[in-house]
Amino acid sequence: MELIILRCVFLLCAGGVSWIINTALPSDADINPYLVFVGIMGIAVAAIMGDIFISSKRIDSISAVYFGVLIGFLLTYVLWIALAPLFAQSLLLGNAVKLIMGMLLCYICTSVLIQTKDDFRFLIPYVEFVREVKGFKPLILDTSVVIDGRIADLVNTGVFDNQLIMPRFALSELQAIADSSDKLRRVRGRRGLDVLNRMRADDNVDLMIFDRDLPELAGQTVDLKLVLLAKHLEGKVVTGDYNLNKVAKLHNVPVINLNEISNSLRPVYLPDETFIVKIIKPGEGAEQGVGYLDDGTMVVVEGGRNRIGQELDVRVTSTLQTNAGKMIFAKYETA
Repeated sequence: MELIILRCVFLLCAGGVSWIINTALPSDADINPYLVFVGIMGIAVAAIMGDIFISSKRIDSISAVYFGVLIGFLLTYVLWIALAPLFAQSLLLGNAVKLIMGMLLCYICTSVLIQTKDDFRFLIPYVEFVREVKGFKPLILDTSVVIDGRIADLVNTGVFDNQLIMPRFALSELQAIADSSDKLRRVRGRRGLDVLNRMRADDNVDLMIFDRDLPELAGQTVDLKLVLLAKHLEGKVVTGDYNLNKVAKLHNVPVINLNEISNSLRPVYLPDETFIVKIIKPGEGAEQGVGYLDDGTMVVVEGGRNRIGQELDVRVTSTLQTNAGKMIFAKYETA
């Protein structure tokens, strides 16, 4: 309703401007007043239609354009004060130089602000206006964590309120995987793209595609680019890649490892506790059988080798934590 009222007032103002222009024209001017009215109203309608069809507007991009043009005009005015005496003899040349200078400065200032809008801050003493970002530190997503798919389920739980950032170079790597000639890689890549589209469609998820080319990222590997980008944005890397985890720690960049989160959420079984597990296959030991819990935890059962395919009531003897996950050692005692 507010936009409808605004557009109606804008059309009334356009009509008023055309009336003012027509009344200001000399009586002997060879200009049709109706053409002036139609022309100005046409410009107003075109502006409204452009506003309607360009529905997705970003405040940071719009602010960058406004401030860029404003700074360009101010610089042009200041420079022209200094250069005006040089063109005192030629008014036409001076006006041409002023227009060219204004055009160049407005473009350069606007271009710089658009390319650095994520870092742009407008400061007033004791007041700082910054682009609103959910949470504290942004989370930079790795390709592997998007293909894994668990990040979407984890974000939906509301545990993370941070902004999620998918770098353009990581997205390009994901697209290359989705276009791979290898069937398995192609399926994994397409699943990762589906996960990204699902998160972007969720209004509760703040996902941004970071497409700026930072100078320090040129010529680096994808893993190192992720680490350097996280350091630049003062964020955290979210990954399930063991090697990327190590590289990030070498650069003192915080890492959220989904495998470690998954391991920490698995149920804890203490010695002498009992539970039921189905034996799937024989183990490495002579009497060992191997089963798995619902979360994928491996259970090695002494005395379960000859019970493959059966559900056994076992008693925990010990647990072992490894980089690959947790292993539970249990014993099956016949009645």
